[in-house]
Amino acid sequence: MLCRFLCLSFVLLVQLWAQQTAQQRDLKIEDLRAAPKQEAAIIPRSYALVVGIADYQDPRITKLLFSERDAQDIFDILISPEGGNFHRENVHLLIGAKATLANLRRELEVWLPSQAKDGDRVLIYFAGHGFIFAGHGYLAPYDFVADPLSAKKTGYPMDDLGATIAGKIRAKDKILLTDACHSGAIRPEDSQDINHTLVFPDKSFFSLTASRDREVSYESPQWGGGHGIFTYYVIRGLEGEADENGDGVVTADELSYYVTSNVREATRNAPQGQQTPKEGQGSFDPQMLLAYVPSRAKPGAPPAPKQGAFVIESNMDGVEVFLDGKSVGVVDKGKALPLPGLAPGAHTIKGVRMGYEPDGPREETVYPGRETPVSIKIMIQRRHNKAAADALDKGVVFYQKGYEQNYNKAVAQFQKALELDPEYSKAALYLARAYHALLDEQNAEKYFRKAIEIDPDYLEARASFGGMLLDIANTDEAIRQFETVKRRDPNNFMALTNLAQAYRMKEMYKDSIESAREAVKLRSDTAEPHLWMADSLRMSRQYELSIPEYDSYLRLSDFDPKLAGQLNYYVLGFLFGMGRKRRAAEQDIWKELRNLAYYGMCDSENKLKRFDRAIAECQKALTYDQRDPYAHYSLALAFENQGNVTRDCGMLEAALPHFRSMLQINPDLQEAAYAHQNIQNIENALPRCR
Repeated sequence: MLCRFLCLSFVLLVQLWAQQTAQQRDLKIEDLRAAPKQEAAIIPRSYALVVGIADYQDPRITKLLFSERDAQDIFDILISPEGGNFHRENVHLLIGAKATLANLRRELEVWLPSQAKDGDRVLIYFAGHGFIFAGHGYLAPYDFVADPLSAKKTGYPMDDLGATIAGKIRAKDKILLTDACHSGAIRPEDSQDINHTLVFPDKSFFSLTASRDREVSYESPQWGGGHGIFTYYVIRGLEGEADENGDGVVTADELSYYVTSNVREATRNAPQGQQTPKEGQGSFDPQMLLAYVPSRAKPGAPPAPKQGAFVIESNMDGVEVFLDGKSVGVVDKGKALPLPGLAPGAHTIKGVRMGYEPDGPREETVYPGRETPVSIKIMIQRRHNKAAADALDKGVVFYQKGYEQNYNKAVAQFQKALELDPEYSKAALYLARAYHALLDEQNAEKYFRKAIEIDPDYLEARASFGGMLLDIANTDEAIRQFETVKRRDPNNFMALTNLAQAYRMKEMYKDSIESAREAVKLRSDTAEPHLWMADSLRMSRQYELSIPEYDSYLRLSDFDPKLAGQLNYYVLGFLFGMGRKRRAAEQDIWKELRNLAYYGMCDSENKLKRFDRAIAECQKALTYDQRDPYAHYSLALAFENQGNVTRDCGMLEAALPHFRSMLQINPDLQEAAYAHQNIQNIENALPRCR
């Protein structure tokens, strides 16, 4: 590990420059950009000066290793739309020989004061050497002369920097980032002199120093391939790692905490002592926006689900209705029984009439904010063993509670019911469902088939079996089961919706769209058929038509999915876009599907060359799943294409981390070769932007 020493007195500075082998930088480092919160993404007009000097003109001055790379990477994150959001033309970069004293004065004292207005944002970053002479701090420009007689003439006084920031530059937010060597053994009174020159009454001045007085500042290849540790964590923080509350915004407080804690931890056992960044003595708003990274945000909390209702109908008079095992009333033929105020999700319904086999228990889904009709049909004279029926009811109670221990108890009751009555198809169905909940697919399939063997017309068993088959990617058999249900009940909403999903997985997009449209005709206000229709439209290149269907899914599914923790949220499992399969925990199904919908919208907008819209939709997709390689890839393409159209280097820079994330998550995707090539193309183009 290499370290960046801070320079002491000016005489010692010259000696150290001649003798040092380890590298050091320390001074005031400041943080970047103010970015908008998600609720009000208002980005102020912004200007920045970024300076990095490693190899000085005077050969007596020790060469720094990574200060120029640090400056270039700060420049890149500043102009990135997932970072600083500075316009490229408003960020001036002085690297190496360009960072002369004359150029520093012109940029700091002429350009910035002439451009920045009230309400704007100004950032200054310096990476290089700094020193103390006669009790005053100086930054060392490229043409600094390491000679006591020339120091004041060739260094840039911190006093002048403070006066310029405080008195000449008009801006609401002023940010100073300096990574320069100035201490190691500086006297405390000298450090106080330096710090006092950077104290402003302005509330909007934010300053963060690489290290405290008497501390060493470290640099090493181990940090991002070569960085000063302080700047490395500043960049990481502005890329979104510092976003502690997950709102897609990095504030001054968040960055300060992130950088300080990580630098301290990384240097805890450093040979020359721990390094601790330090906030300056200026006053600043802790909520000052420094970076805006919407793709790193957590999804906002969905609204609480609206209650729904069942409307129970019966083919006989005097049918007692049980909801989730509790009697809720009696329904007569031709007179509906409304059951309002129900939580969205799966519920069991059972109709009982003396002397007849009950209808149910069977699972029905309450959808938020609407009524769902449920028909009870009492048709068969009682034939099942009462003890078997009691065991079934007990098992359903355990099954509804969820969790492994309850599913195991349910299995025992359902097995008992089936032993007492081997022709009890309902017991076989619930036994299959319980095994599926336990991820025992072999036994689940065995008992689904048993239920259908006992009663070939048991459509609920066929529909549930089809759901399990989708979950294990046996799509052909799933389609066969759903088609059987559809032939016998053309208006079976579950069968139509899942046929749409299954056909889409088989790349039979025309059939998928047709099934989804039939389902939408039956229940236009139910979310899932809109999703499968949208995806099939997109995959058949009907991009413009797919977007409103994705939007309908997102609108209709925007509620807190408490039902997602239960089996059969819609059907037992889901497969996800473009050949992706992942068995998610049931409580994650809602997030997975919203990720898929936003990804689909992003891909469609990309294909329509509306790259700004594609960027926004892919960023939303990533808030639901940061590990989605397809969303990273599509977002990278959108940034790259938008950058090529607008000649915006920040867009090109923003594409790189998403191409790299895609390759890190899944390097074997077909698109990996394109990602590698695009990374190379962008890296070749970026130096021309600087």
